[in-house]
Amino acid sequence: MGVRQKLVLALLLALLVVNPVFAKYQPPHSRPGPAADRIIFKGGVPVDVAPSVLENKGIDLYLSGLNVVGAKELLGRPDVKVLEAPASSISIVLNPAPAPSGGLNPFSLREVRFAMQYVVNRDFIVSGIYKGLAAPMVTHVSPFDYDYLAVSDIVREANVRYDPDLAKTLVEGAMTGEGATLRDGVWTFNGNPITLKFIIRVEDERRDVGDLVASELTKLGFTVDRVFQTFGPAISTVYSTDPALFDWNLYTEGWGRGGAERYDFGTVNQMCAPWLGNMPGWKEVGFWQYENPTIDQIGQRIFTGNFSGADERNQLYREATSMCLQESVRLWVATLVNSFPATSSMQGLSTDLVGGPLSLPTLREAYIADRTDLTVGSVWVWTAQTIWNPVGGFTDVYSINIWRNLFDPPTWRHPFTGLPQPFRAEYAVETEGPQGKVSVPADAVLWDAKGGQWKSVGQGIDATSKVTFNYKDYFSSKWHDGQPISMADLFYGIYQSFDLTYSPDKSKVEFAIATVNRPYLDTFRGFRIINDTSVDVYVNFWHFVPGYIAEYASVSSMSMPWEVLYATDNLVFDQRRLAYSNTASARFGVDWLSLVEANHARLASFTLNQFLGQNTFPQNVFTVGGKVLASAEDAANRYRAAMSWFEGHGHMVISNGPFELAKFDAPSQFAEIDAFRDATYPFKPGDLFYGEPPSIDITNVQGDFITIGKDTTFNVQVRGPGILDLSYVLYDPASGAVIQKGDAQRVSNSSFVIALPSELTSKIEPGSYQLVLTASSDSISIVAERGKLVEASTTAVTTTSVVTSGGVTSGAASEQPQEQDFTSIFLVGGVVAVGAAIAGAIFIRRRGKR
Repeated sequence: MGVRQKLVLALLLALLVVNPVFAKYQPPHSRPGPAADRIIFKGGVPVDVAPSVLENKGIDLYLSGLNVVGAKELLGRPDVKVLEAPASSISIVLNPAPAPSGGLNPFSLREVRFAMQYVVNRDFIVSGIYKGLAAPMVTHVSPFDYDYLAVSDIVREANVRYDPDLAKTLVEGAMTGEGATLRDGVWTFNGNPITLKFIIRVEDERRDVGDLVASELTKLGFTVDRVFQTFGPAISTVYSTDPALFDWNLYTEGWGRGGAERYDFGTVNQMCAPWLGNMPGWKEVGFWQYENPTIDQIGQRIFTGNFSGADERNQLYREATSMCLQESVRLWVATLVNSFPATSSMQGLSTDLVGGPLSLPTLREAYIADRTDLTVGSVWVWTAQTIWNPVGGFTDVYSINIWRNLFDPPTWRHPFTGLPQPFRAEYAVETEGPQGKVSVPADAVLWDAKGGQWKSVGQGIDATSKVTFNYKDYFSSKWHDGQPISMADLFYGIYQSFDLTYSPDKSKVEFAIATVNRPYLDTFRGFRIINDTSVDVYVNFWHFVPGYIAEYASVSSMSMPWEVLYATDNLVFDQRRLAYSNTASARFGVDWLSLVEANHARLASFTLNQFLGQNTFPQNVFTVGGKVLASAEDAANRYRAAMSWFEGHGHMVISNGPFELAKFDAPSQFAEIDAFRDATYPFKPGDLFYGEPPSIDITNVQGDFITIGKDTTFNVQVRGPGILDLSYVLYDPASGAVIQKGDAQRVSNSSFVIALPSELTSKIEPGSYQLVLTASSDSISIVAERGKLVEASTTAVTTTSVVTSGGVTSGAASEQPQEQDFTSIFLVGGVVAVGAAIAGAIFIRRRGKR
């Protein structure tokens, strides 16, 4: 039975974590806009020289993340603050395309792909290459992610480990079955060596990871061609080419993680499901495509909210994760604990639990007393693959690190809880989901791409949910070029998405974007303007957290004015001089549109001048349900303002956030953003300050034995904010078999008991087992994991340990060895701590494409 819900801003704010450091923050002023007046972005700062550049005051903050040597060099220095967060991950993507006739691509065989899991020595990569500043990954779900609660037992049961002998056995069985021959330790097919082209990134530790994996592949008998490349060439080689051309066989991927996420629906699809366009083939027409209809179906159910509740959603997520692991098109290697150094004089630092300073509030609130500027360093500001366009660009961390400071999204994720919440658009959610429906008014509209107009939906249409958005904080303010933000901007953004997707001509040009958009846009049932600032959106989407419904229904990003989008649409679809996506760019032999490129921006300005001379504007787009949203005079004013902007700035990046892009010099790896101080801008310093994230960890585990045939208990202490929970998995490390999993019994908010009844322990064989504990909180979106080695025997162990409401009180125990933890991963004041498998529980506190 559906439940009618109203979500208002006050209710969401009640869920937020209150950080005690908030009261200590003193904004430097109360003017509209950010704390600093100017921020310089300086590229060309490699990770190995960043510490010295910071020391010499060449930069105030470094956003690329240090290498291990640099991080250790700066830790503990009083003049440097090192912000640590699990902000990135690395994987190895395999090319699964079938080889041309007469050849054999080993990675076209699922058995070989899965065998590769056993040649990735994750433990050595974490401890030897990253020196403990990382955590092993087996699936796309990081061991820090909240969704790890749903899949941790799948990870254990998979029993993925470094086992080159097993890999060799699996590879030999699959390869010989296809007719390949192992001669003198080298695999051949039809008399020719099987060569794998391995694209290896060189800017960071992925160089070492790639070399390590390449050596293992050589031991298996493959001939490996190591191709060392930087970001731009590597991205172009892998993601812009047809896999069937075999310009690559493997690639050391890197992924930036810009924000906390409570219930993932994007990453599982991005990294596993072909329909979203991030699996080999990239959904580009004419390319060979990796296909998996089953994962697509499951992934789309997660993406579109087609589940009855949290339990079914988690089950779908588990199925998708398990199938993704079995397919092994991506081999997940590690979550990296990135170290971002900043000068200790920097104030107002507000960071994300996962992204650290790669967070929307960070540079809006940061400042240094007695200064008006900041300098931010990075490996790159620009590469050939750093693309600034809001339709098919902003796919790399280098552009996003600047862009996030220039525009205000309608909604965003809370930096601690990971839950969606209003940002610049307020909203209310009304839903009858998952089973019921709300009626869609007959005068609600959808874009009719064939007819070129907004069309009323008519009678008898319903939807699962309705979201009312109020855009008053946009519509009462201005774009950076001084033009007022209006309802026309909102509806052009909606039109642009629908027309690109459903127009037969446009969808043929930007095939990959249209193909990916369609399953999402198919769920929208109507849009209805209800007053000068508010719009109702009707959508077939439901989630047990109403904020996700609002986030899903926010189809327009409101990131650029309609006239800029109108000009770029004309350049892409009418003039055919540029392309929105990298794959369309490669297919048609035109440049990938980037509005910071002077030539591209000049074309947009020239197109606007043509519109002005012809008195042209998209009147059909702005006639919505009997309302006219813009006039020819409005259009002419906007065209002139945008052209004037280009003349003054040399680019066409016009947005609405606290900073405007003042300068962008690609050859010099330089960008400058200046504060937007217009009196109508709705935010000022302090409005987005959250401070640094709270921590969660498992502080104590008592109990070391399982007495076979007897009731056995383990007492656990957890520390963290909000309401705490603890789950556990008991499994056999030899086989990977999960013996028992469940939720611990709560004694108090911080004390838990795991009770293993005699009915269970009587079935356990003597030997060593692993008890993996995962702590979580309703106030943060990251989890803490701790593993413990326990011995099962028939010998009874006497202990007087008891659990009280105040915690654990320890008594004497006979024959009790020291506690042994084989792994511990948790957050301590925003710093990840990774505990090694050291007797005596010694803990070492360490811890988007990239």
